[in-house]
Amino acid sequence: MNSASSNISGSWRAQLTGAFEILLGRPLTSFDADAVYATFFGGDLINELGFTRDTAWVNAAALGGAEPVVWDYPVFDLDDPLPAFDASRSVFEFDKAGLPPAFEADLAAACFSGRLVLGGDLVPLLARYDLTASDLRDTWTACYPRLVSDGTLFDAMRVATALGTGPESLLPLEAEAAEEWREALADLTPPELFAHLSYFCTEGEEGLMYLRTERSGGDLLADEGCRLIANWEEGQSQVEFAVVQAGELLAGPRQS
Repeated sequence: MNSASSNISGSWRAQLTGAFEILLGRPLTSFDADAVYATFFGGDLINELGFTRDTAWVNAAALGGAEPVVWDYPVFDLDDPLPAFDASRSVFEFDKAGLPPAFEADLAAACFSGRLVLGGDLVPLLARYDLTASDLRDTWTACYPRLVSDGTLFDAMRVATALGTGPESLLPLEAEAAEEWREALADLTPPELFAHLSYFCTEGEEGLMYLRTERSGGDLLADEGCRLIANWEEGQSQVEFAVVQAGELLAGPRQS
């Protein structure tokens, strides 16, 4: 599954790098260049609409990382972009009761903690089990959906802020940034980039709040060595984008 990052021109990359460094309060080069970074999508909306239990997550191509899982839902009330998830690197959780005994034994060997399992580690089970069958269909959920990115901090920040490979990806978002960020981002060019990122730095009545390394739901996968780098939340907890430095278990190889 290829990330779009390799198609970004030098000038656009420089513009986004400058913007991300403002948000992070330090140069991207000051972060561990050998670490793997990821963006997880969360919030109540994706669960309330049932997409974390959609069968698109558990086919062989998705779990093997060959194709993304695309949520056909306009998160920003626009036709594009649609969230694209990497099922192979997302974390799944299975129910504690009601699993067929044979499946439960095989699942236990794949789990890294309790009933948590990395999507890619479910692939061997597909040879024996159909996760969409009636006895298993309602036993799992994609509890930590991971957006497609290439493992770099730059790309994790890019997908967290819904930016694409060029200025044409800037969205016609209308929200006023909080005063702190309105001043910090004021010199960004083009002006459309300022408007786009303002949506991600609001007081929360509209758009998203940028909470830096705070998160209302606690530390994201901290027990697995993940460290929160940046976090955005919608004021009513409907949508969240969390950028983390992944722990060794959840890092996996970088995307080519």
